[in-house]
Amino acid sequence: MKPAVPQPLPFSPAAERNRDAILAQLQVRLPATGRALEVAAGTGQHAVHFAAGLPGWQWWPTDAETTSLRAIAQWVGASGVTNVAAPQLLDVVQALQAEPAVLAQQLGQDFDLVYAANLLHIAPWDACAGLMHVATALLAPHGQLITYGPYLERDVPTSAGNASFDASLRQSDPRWGLRLLNEVAAEAARFGLRLLERQPMPANNLLLVWGRAAT
Repeated sequence: MKPAVPQPLPFSPAAERNRDAILAQLQVRLPATGRALEVAAGTGQHAVHFAAGLPGWQWWPTDAETTSLRAIAQWVGASGVTNVAAPQLLDVVQALQAEPAVLAQQLGQDFDLVYAANLLHIAPWDACAGLMHVATALLAPHGQLITYGPYLERDVPTSAGNASFDASLRQSDPRWGLRLLNEVAAEAARFGLRLLERQPMPANNLLLVWGRAAT
């Protein structure tokens, strides 16, 4: 009987391109140790790369698709990292209907970081509220939500690439599209979060840091 031929790992070119730039930003913003929940972890490339680059952190990847959970487990197994938990199912649109205590029981709580990359524009608008709901339910009092991806801004000219990308997304699914940053901030405010930092990133992306609004 011939041995099984190893199958290639699921692969996202975008995750491969942006992982180093994002990790560099995380390394200068995060303390040496902590607990991170990743939303929409996709293939798991970010999870294993960040876990290796932040060895004092424990990383909890989640995704709405069971196929992605298998991909994440494959990447974790192949990478050899030991600070990534088993991936869990999480659909932030469905989570919007869940009580915070239910989410905490399912996923844990007091995370120092909730992280989501390239989620809001490839999901219905309710995913924005769902993400904010999950963050406020699960973050520690001084924890942060960090989002990454392209956005539209009223006072900033939209690049030709982002305009074309937005049009293609909306053609694929009318519920998708690049989000206006001020509208995302308004949703965050509904859940007690405010924008703390806007960091420009390569290829006309933004890394946004959100925290609990002062009371």
